[in-house]
Amino acid sequence: MYSISFGTLIVVLLCCASTVLAVEKPLVLPVWKDKVAGDFGTFGPERVRPPSDAPTPDAKWITSVTKPTISVFLPTKRKNTGVAMVICPGGGYWNLAWDLEGEEIASWLNSVGIAGIVLKYRVPRRPGQPEPLPAPGPLLDAQRAMRLVRSHATEWHIDPHRIGIVGFSAGGHLVISTASNFDNKTYEPSDEIDQPSCRPDFAVAVYPGYLEEKGTGRLAEYIHIPAQMPPVMLVHATDDDVASSLNSVVMYQALLKAGISSELHLYAKGGHGFGVRKSPLPCSTWKDRCVEWLRGQGFLVQTSKKE
Repeated sequence: MYSISFGTLIVVLLCCASTVLAVEKPLVLPVWKDKVAGDFGTFGPERVRPPSDAPTPDAKWITSVTKPTISVFLPTKRKNTGVAMVICPGGGYWNLAWDLEGEEIASWLNSVGIAGIVLKYRVPRRPGQPEPLPAPGPLLDAQRAMRLVRSHATEWHIDPHRIGIVGFSAGGHLVISTASNFDNKTYEPSDEIDQPSCRPDFAVAVYPGYLEEKGTGRLAEYIHIPAQMPPVMLVHATDDDVASSLNSVVMYQALLKAGISSELHLYAKGGHGFGVRKSPLPCSTWKDRCVEWLRGQGFLVQTSKKE
């Protein structure tokens, strides 16, 4: 039998722990190689807002983002399905709910074999970009992020034809913008990364805002629905007092009229910002409905691979 001292055992355990942490740490890549396309304004350094200055106490809120990045969380080889989703946290285009609607979403996606790529897009709104209109800069970041992921598809064991996008609140609006503006040239190509398509293969918008022309029950005039818009899933709670569920309802109606495959899930209770955290409310099961939807659409097919 082998013998090992207590001190040696501790060293071994610490090495193992550090290895696990290294594996779990995401790969972080800049969205833009050099100059951030279409950006302007002067901001302080990127920072996490302290609890006393945060929109809510239940999330890690990041602001002053001037250098957009993607954080790549890959599933294990055994679970990998070849599907990937770019994740857009919410925050009104002023901040990013980084853990609640970013890292936690990536963790859930990894658990079902999907690569989760969290997009840190530019916030806050730049000068002259007040609400209620959405900020235009993040769309450029999202389009570039879609192309960036496709350019790394082989390296990350991702199917370039099964790359979707999911977002929450303002990030949900960004999802719809990305899915509906893939045919618009919003910035000048700068390198080989800009060659692949920025069209998501599917889109999931969770309690999105800025879609309804406020107080009218009509879809905002600036939203157009191209014939080749990808399938869309919408999720909302009817008691949402931050972004009315009418945002999802009018979007769903417009998609139906345009003949775009779509699915709408409305829950009586849930409020705003429920993410994927467990709760006794039915809205916390939306992620299961999402998996079912992806399977029904033919995107999510479980594969059998060894670690």
